[in-house]
Amino acid sequence: MFVALTGGTGGAKLIQGLSHELDPEELTIICNTADDFVLYGLNISPDLDTIMYTLAGLGDDVKGWGIRGDTFTALEQLRQYGYEAWFKIGDRDLATHIERTKLMREGFTLSQVTEELRRALAIPATIRPMSDQAVETKVATSEGEISFQEYFVKHRWQPEVKRVFYARIENSKPATGVVEALGDAEGIILCPSNPITSIGPILAVPGMRDAVKQSPAPVVGVSPIIGESAISGPAHKLMAAQGWEVSAYGVARGYADLLDGFFIDTEDEKHQGRIEALGVKAVTTSIRMDSSAEKRRLARELLAFMRK
Repeated sequence: MFVALTGGTGGAKLIQGLSHELDPEELTIICNTADDFVLYGLNISPDLDTIMYTLAGLGDDVKGWGIRGDTFTALEQLRQYGYEAWFKIGDRDLATHIERTKLMREGFTLSQVTEELRRALAIPATIRPMSDQAVETKVATSEGEISFQEYFVKHRWQPEVKRVFYARIENSKPATGVVEALGDAEGIILCPSNPITSIGPILAVPGMRDAVKQSPAPVVGVSPIIGESAISGPAHKLMAAQGWEVSAYGVARGYADLLDGFFIDTEDEKHQGRIEALGVKAVTTSIRMDSSAEKRRLARELLAFMRK
Protein backbone atom coordinates (compact mmCIF):
# COMPACT_ATOMS: atom_id res chain seq x y z
CA MET A 1 0.00 0.00 0.00
CA PHE A 2 1.18 3.49 -0.86
CA VAL A 3 0.07 6.53 1.15
CA ALA A 4 -0.13 10.04 -0.29
CA LEU A 5 -0.45 13.23 1.74
CA THR A 6 -2.16 15.89 -0.34
CA GLY A 7 -4.11 19.07 -0.67
CA GLY A 8 -6.35 19.86 -3.63
CA THR A 9 -5.46 20.99 -7.14
CA GLY A 10 -1.71 20.33 -7.41
CA GLY A 11 -1.81 17.11 -5.43
CA ALA A 12 -4.87 15.87 -7.31
CA LYS A 13 -2.89 15.71 -10.55
CA LEU A 14 -0.36 13.35 -9.01
CA ILE A 15 -3.10 11.36 -7.26
CA GLN A 16 -4.73 10.86 -10.65
CA GLY A 17 -1.45 9.56 -12.08
CA LEU A 18 -0.89 7.23 -9.14
CA SER A 19 -4.42 5.84 -9.42
CA HIS A 20 -3.63 4.72 -12.98
CA GLU A 21 -0.20 3.28 -12.19
CA LEU A 22 -1.29 1.39 -9.06
CA ASP A 23 -4.14 -0.90 -8.21
CA PRO A 24 -6.35 1.87 -6.72
CA GLU A 25 -7.15 -0.37 -3.78
CA GLU A 26 -3.45 -0.13 -2.89
CA LEU A 27 -3.63 3.67 -2.62
CA THR A 28 -4.55 5.56 0.55
CA ILE A 29 -4.89 9.34 0.43
CA ILE A 30 -4.60 11.49 3.56
CA CYS A 31 -6.16 14.82 2.75
CA ASN A 32 -5.80 18.29 4.21
CA THR A 33 -8.94 19.48 6.00
CA ALA A 34 -7.66 22.77 7.43
CA ASP A 35 -9.32 24.54 4.45
CA ASP A 36 -12.72 23.19 5.53
CA PHE A 37 -15.30 25.80 6.44
CA VAL A 38 -19.04 26.43 6.82
CA LEU A 39 -20.77 28.52 4.17
CA TYR A 40 -24.52 28.94 3.61
CA GLY A 41 -24.90 26.62 6.60
CA LEU A 42 -23.10 23.81 4.75
CA ASN A 43 -19.95 21.88 5.71
CA ILE A 44 -17.54 22.30 2.82
CA SER A 45 -14.29 20.29 2.46
CA PRO A 46 -12.60 21.72 -0.68
CA ASP A 47 -9.56 19.44 -0.80
CA LEU A 48 -11.43 16.25 0.05
CA ASP A 49 -13.96 17.07 -2.67
CA THR A 50 -11.29 17.78 -5.28
CA ILE A 51 -9.64 14.42 -4.58
CA MET A 52 -12.98 12.60 -4.61
CA TYR A 53 -14.12 14.15 -7.87
CA THR A 54 -10.73 13.47 -9.47
CA LEU A 55 -10.77 9.78 -8.56
CA ALA A 56 -14.44 9.42 -9.54
CA GLY A 57 -13.66 10.79 -13.01
CA LEU A 58 -15.87 13.82 -12.38
CA GLY A 59 -13.25 16.51 -11.80
CA ASP A 60 -12.89 19.61 -13.94
CA ASP A 61 -9.31 19.37 -15.18
CA VAL A 62 -9.41 22.86 -16.68
CA LYS A 63 -10.41 24.74 -13.52
CA GLY A 64 -8.72 22.24 -11.18
CA TRP A 65 -11.74 22.19 -8.85
CA GLY A 66 -15.42 21.30 -8.94
CA ILE A 67 -17.32 18.94 -11.21
CA ARG A 68 -16.78 18.99 -14.95
CA GLY A 69 -19.70 20.60 -16.78
CA ASP A 70 -21.41 21.73 -13.58
CA THR A 71 -23.91 24.59 -13.64
CA PHE A 72 -24.34 27.42 -11.12
CA THR A 73 -28.07 28.11 -11.05
CA ALA A 74 -28.35 27.83 -7.25
CA LEU A 75 -25.43 30.22 -6.81
CA GLU A 76 -27.09 32.80 -9.04
CA GLN A 77 -30.25 32.52 -6.96
CA LEU A 78 -28.22 33.06 -3.78
CA ARG A 79 -26.83 36.26 -5.30
CA GLN A 80 -30.38 37.41 -5.95
CA TYR A 81 -31.10 36.87 -2.25
CA GLY A 82 -28.20 39.18 -1.39
CA TYR A 83 -25.36 36.73 -0.75
CA GLU A 84 -21.87 37.65 -1.95
CA ALA A 85 -21.51 34.12 -3.39
CA TRP A 86 -17.75 34.48 -3.69
CA PHE A 87 -17.12 30.74 -3.28
CA LYS A 88 -18.31 29.02 -6.43
CA ILE A 89 -20.43 25.99 -5.61
CA GLY A 90 -21.86 24.19 -8.61
CA ASP A 91 -25.29 22.59 -8.58
CA ARG A 92 -23.98 19.00 -8.52
CA ASP A 93 -21.25 19.99 -6.08
CA LEU A 94 -23.98 21.38 -3.82
CA ALA A 95 -25.38 17.88 -3.38
CA THR A 96 -22.08 16.74 -1.84
CA HIS A 97 -22.14 19.54 0.73
CA ILE A 98 -25.79 18.90 1.58
CA GLU A 99 -25.13 15.21 2.18
CA ARG A 100 -21.97 15.89 4.23
CA THR A 101 -23.78 18.45 6.38
CA LYS A 102 -26.77 16.16 6.95
CA LEU A 103 -24.58 13.26 8.07
CA MET A 104 -22.37 15.39 10.31
CA ARG A 105 -25.42 16.90 12.00
CA GLU A 106 -26.57 13.33 12.67
CA GLY A 107 -23.31 12.75 14.56
CA PHE A 108 -21.13 11.02 11.98
CA THR A 109 -17.44 11.92 11.95
CA LEU A 110 -15.79 13.46 8.91
CA SER A 111 -14.00 10.13 8.34
CA GLN A 112 -17.31 8.26 8.31
CA VAL A 113 -18.90 10.81 6.01
CA THR A 114 -15.95 10.69 3.63
CA GLU A 115 -16.21 6.91 3.50
CA GLU A 116 -19.93 7.12 2.68
CA LEU A 117 -19.28 9.61 -0.11
CA ARG A 118 -16.37 7.54 -1.45
CA ARG A 119 -18.58 4.45 -1.69
CA ALA A 120 -21.41 6.38 -3.31
CA LEU A 121 -18.98 7.62 -5.99
CA ALA A 122 -17.55 4.09 -6.47
CA ILE A 123 -13.97 5.18 -5.73
CA PRO A 124 -11.76 2.13 -5.04
CA ALA A 125 -8.92 4.06 -3.36
CA THR A 126 -9.10 4.86 0.37
CA ILE A 127 -9.57 8.53 1.25
CA ARG A 128 -9.10 9.78 4.80
CA PRO A 129 -9.25 13.29 6.26
CA MET A 130 -6.15 14.26 8.22
CA SER A 131 -8.29 14.63 11.36
CA ASP A 132 -11.89 14.38 12.52
CA GLN A 133 -11.42 17.49 14.66
CA ALA A 134 -11.93 20.92 13.10
CA VAL A 135 -8.72 22.78 12.24
CA GLU A 136 -8.68 26.08 10.36
CA THR A 137 -5.80 27.65 8.48
CA LYS A 138 -5.78 31.37 9.26
CA VAL A 139 -3.90 34.05 7.36
CA ALA A 140 -2.81 37.14 9.26
CA THR A 141 -2.79 40.08 6.87
CA SER A 142 -2.20 43.81 7.26
CA GLU A 143 -6.01 44.14 7.45
CA GLY A 144 -6.57 41.43 10.06
CA GLU A 145 -6.96 37.65 10.26
CA ILE A 146 -8.96 35.84 7.61
CA SER A 147 -9.51 32.20 6.68
CA PHE A 148 -7.40 30.68 3.95
CA GLN A 149 -10.45 30.36 1.67
CA GLU A 150 -11.19 34.06 2.10
CA TYR A 151 -7.57 34.88 1.31
CA PHE A 152 -7.32 32.46 -1.61
CA VAL A 153 -10.74 32.75 -3.25
CA LYS A 154 -12.51 35.90 -2.01
CA HIS A 155 -9.47 38.17 -2.06
CA ARG A 156 -7.62 36.28 -4.84
CA TRP A 157 -4.46 36.05 -2.66
CA GLN A 158 -3.75 39.77 -2.96
CA PRO A 159 -3.49 40.93 0.70
CA GLU A 160 -0.02 41.16 2.20
CA VAL A 161 0.58 38.09 4.37
CA LYS A 162 2.25 38.51 7.74
CA ARG A 163 1.98 34.90 8.94
CA VAL A 164 -0.03 31.71 8.64
CA PHE A 165 -1.21 29.55 11.55
CA TYR A 166 -3.51 26.60 12.19
CA ALA A 167 -6.29 27.41 14.64
CA ARG A 168 -7.19 24.58 17.07
CA ILE A 169 -4.46 22.29 15.70
CA GLU A 170 -3.38 21.45 19.26
CA ASN A 171 -6.81 19.89 19.91
CA SER A 172 -6.70 17.63 16.87
CA LYS A 173 -5.42 14.11 16.37
CA PRO A 174 -4.94 11.92 13.29
CA ALA A 175 -8.20 10.53 11.94
CA THR A 176 -9.07 6.87 12.41
CA GLY A 177 -6.76 4.61 10.42
CA VAL A 178 -4.26 7.29 9.43
CA VAL A 179 -1.39 6.33 11.74
CA GLU A 180 -1.94 2.64 10.95
CA ALA A 181 -1.82 3.34 7.21
CA LEU A 182 1.47 5.22 7.57
CA GLY A 183 2.95 2.37 9.61
CA ASP A 184 1.90 -0.26 7.06
CA ALA A 185 2.86 1.71 3.96
CA GLU A 186 5.21 0.47 1.26
CA GLY A 187 5.90 4.09 0.37
CA ILE A 188 4.78 7.57 1.48
CA ILE A 189 4.39 10.48 -0.93
CA LEU A 190 4.24 14.19 -0.07
CA CYS A 191 2.35 15.54 -3.07
CA PRO A 192 3.21 18.83 -4.81
CA SER A 193 0.65 20.74 -2.78
CA ASN A 194 1.16 24.01 -0.94
CA PRO A 195 3.73 23.23 1.81
CA ILE A 196 2.28 25.86 4.14
CA THR A 197 -1.48 25.43 3.78
CA SER A 198 -1.92 21.89 2.43
CA ILE A 199 0.89 19.59 3.56
CA GLY A 200 1.77 21.84 6.51
CA PRO A 201 -1.50 21.35 8.40
CA ILE A 202 -1.41 17.57 7.89
CA LEU A 203 2.07 17.33 9.38
CA ALA A 204 1.12 19.72 12.20
CA VAL A 205 -1.61 17.43 13.54
CA PRO A 206 -0.13 16.15 16.83
CA GLY A 207 1.50 12.78 16.23
CA MET A 208 1.35 12.96 12.44
CA ARG A 209 4.91 14.05 11.70
CA ASP A 210 6.26 11.42 14.09
CA ALA A 211 4.10 8.76 12.43
CA VAL A 212 5.61 9.61 9.03
CA LYS A 213 9.11 9.76 10.49
CA GLN A 214 8.78 6.43 12.29
CA SER A 215 7.31 4.56 9.34
CA PRO A 216 9.76 2.07 7.81
CA ALA A 217 8.54 3.10 4.35
CA PRO A 218 10.59 5.37 2.07
CA VAL A 219 9.24 8.92 2.01
CA VAL A 220 9.43 10.92 -1.22
CA GLY A 221 8.22 14.43 -1.97
CA VAL A 222 7.54 16.42 -5.12
CA SER A 223 8.29 20.13 -5.23
CA PRO A 224 5.32 22.47 -5.77
CA ILE A 225 7.83 25.20 -6.71
CA ILE A 226 9.66 25.66 -10.01
CA GLY A 227 12.14 28.49 -10.03
CA GLU A 228 10.84 31.10 -7.61
CA SER A 229 7.12 30.56 -8.14
CA ALA A 230 4.48 28.00 -7.29
CA ILE A 231 3.31 25.79 -10.14
CA SER A 232 -0.17 26.99 -9.17
CA GLY A 233 -1.56 29.15 -6.38
CA PRO A 234 0.10 31.34 -3.76
CA ALA A 235 2.55 28.90 -2.17
CA HIS A 236 5.50 31.19 -2.91
CA LYS A 237 3.86 34.13 -1.09
CA LEU A 238 2.98 32.03 1.92
CA MET A 239 6.41 30.42 2.09
CA ALA A 240 8.03 33.86 2.13
CA ALA A 241 5.67 35.00 4.91
CA GLN A 242 6.70 31.99 7.00
CA GLY A 243 10.40 32.64 6.46
CA TRP A 244 10.98 29.77 4.03
CA GLU A 245 13.27 30.24 1.06
CA VAL A 246 11.02 30.31 -2.01
CA SER A 247 12.60 27.52 -4.00
CA ALA A 248 12.59 23.75 -4.37
CA TYR A 249 15.39 23.75 -1.81
CA GLY A 250 13.22 25.71 0.63
CA VAL A 251 10.48 23.07 0.40
CA ALA A 252 12.98 20.22 0.75
CA ARG A 253 14.47 21.87 3.82
CA GLY A 254 11.01 22.09 5.39
CA TYR A 255 10.48 18.36 4.90
CA ALA A 256 14.11 17.24 5.30
CA ASP A 257 13.60 15.31 8.56
CA LEU A 258 11.08 13.10 6.76
CA LEU A 259 12.43 12.66 3.25
CA ASP A 260 14.43 9.95 1.56
CA GLY A 261 13.98 11.52 -1.85
CA PHE A 262 12.73 14.78 -3.35
CA PHE A 263 11.72 15.30 -6.97
CA ILE A 264 12.54 18.71 -8.47
CA ASP A 265 12.12 20.12 -11.94
CA THR A 266 14.97 20.14 -14.44
CA GLU A 267 14.88 23.95 -14.22
CA ASP A 268 15.97 23.63 -10.58
CA GLU A 269 18.95 21.36 -11.11
CA LYS A 270 21.11 24.04 -9.47
CA HIS A 271 19.52 23.11 -6.11
CA GLN A 272 20.38 19.41 -6.36
CA GLY A 273 23.62 19.66 -4.40
CA ARG A 274 22.06 21.83 -1.68
CA ILE A 275 19.20 19.39 -1.24
CA GLU A 276 21.51 16.40 -1.06
CA ALA A 277 23.54 18.24 1.60
CA LEU A 278 20.38 17.91 3.74
CA GLY A 279 20.71 14.12 3.50
CA VAL A 280 17.94 13.84 0.90
CA LYS A 281 18.38 12.26 -2.55
CA ALA A 282 17.38 14.85 -5.15
CA VAL A 283 15.85 13.55 -8.37
CA THR A 284 15.75 15.94 -11.31
CA THR A 285 12.96 15.41 -13.83
CA SER A 286 10.00 17.22 -15.37
CA ILE A 287 7.43 17.72 -12.61
CA ARG A 288 4.87 19.65 -14.65
CA MET A 289 1.71 17.60 -15.11
CA ASP A 290 -0.22 19.26 -17.91
CA SER A 291 -1.44 16.01 -19.49
CA SER A 292 -2.57 12.56 -18.41
CA ALA A 293 0.62 11.09 -19.85
CA GLU A 294 2.78 13.43 -17.75
CA LYS A 295 0.83 12.59 -14.58
CA ARG A 296 1.32 8.89 -15.16
CA ARG A 297 4.98 9.25 -16.10
CA LEU A 298 5.80 11.15 -12.90
CA ALA A 299 3.81 8.62 -10.86
CA ARG A 300 5.84 5.78 -12.39
CA GLU A 301 9.10 7.52 -11.56
CA LEU A 302 8.05 8.04 -7.94
CA LEU A 303 6.94 4.43 -7.55
CA ALA A 304 10.18 3.17 -9.10
CA PHE A 305 12.19 5.28 -6.63
CA MET A 306 10.28 3.92 -3.64
CA ARG A 307 10.51 0.33 -4.84
CA LYS A 308 14.30 0.32 -5.18
